[in-house]
Amino acid sequence: MADITDPRDAHHAGEFPGQEQDQPGQTSRTRPEPDHGEGTYRGSGRLAGRRALITGGDSGIGRAVAIAYAREGADVAIAHMPEEQGDADDTLALVRDAGRTGVSLAGDLRHEDFATRVIGETREALGGLDILVLNAGYQHDVEGLENLRTDQMRRVFQTNLEGLLFSARAAVPHLEPGASIIVTASIQSFNPSPDLIDYAMTKAAQVAFVKALAEELGPRGIRVNAVAPGPIWTPLIPGTGWDEERVRTFGGDTPLGRAGQPAELAGAYVYLASDESSYTSAAVLPVTGGKPL
Repeated sequence: MADITDPRDAHHAGEFPGQEQDQPGQTSRTRPEPDHGEGTYRGSGRLAGRRALITGGDSGIGRAVAIAYAREGADVAIAHMPEEQGDADDTLALVRDAGRTGVSLAGDLRHEDFATRVIGETREALGGLDILVLNAGYQHDVEGLENLRTDQMRRVFQTNLEGLLFSARAAVPHLEPGASIIVTASIQSFNPSPDLIDYAMTKAAQVAFVKALAEELGPRGIRVNAVAPGPIWTPLIPGTGWDEERVRTFGGDTPLGRAGQPAELAGAYVYLASDESSYTSAAVLPVTGGKPL
């Protein structure tokens, strides 16, 4: 019989210990530590010679994408919060171990100047920009709409929407035919949870952004797509503010019975950036453990 992996236990399939972090979370404090594909991802040159910018590329999904892109032959810049420099350094070490250029861009994407500047700095450092992964995100627990704090709501909107728009706006004039924009949306775009109401709103807006921009840029030969992750174990989860029970059972309600790991999304981002998806645009690719969009 062929050696086939059972997806139910391909990664951590148990419960998670209660834990909490302030955002931005740190990989070293996340228990168990997420799997980004450090020991498993094998590249085959599918992105050879391309130049990528990944926002929120220091940890979680962003780190998994950075590892995969580098091992597929791309040079990689990552934008991250200054407090995440330790995680960013670890990610870039993995990029450089793959023989590729790795660039750290520290700042807050809520600020228009930085979110715009990362495009020019990436192009200067890498010699151009072919793949833009708009992945940075923020979420927090909302215990009833009446308890939604304005400062937290604004942080969600500014991180997930304004920062995304600032960077995309700066990048679009410089993208050539064959370039790809990929947004990290969410299952929350389609199946919103009340305790993530403002986050879910931004993710639904991101899907509208992808569909509209794909229509605009298609005639220029530029594709725009999204990945919609389900429950994925990253430092964002213990940083959301959920109680011990919610963290403990995280991902257990999926048909596969467990949370996903960042490594399990890398292939989706590689596919959408590669020539294999040359006829795919305005798509939302679900990686949800079987939960339907």
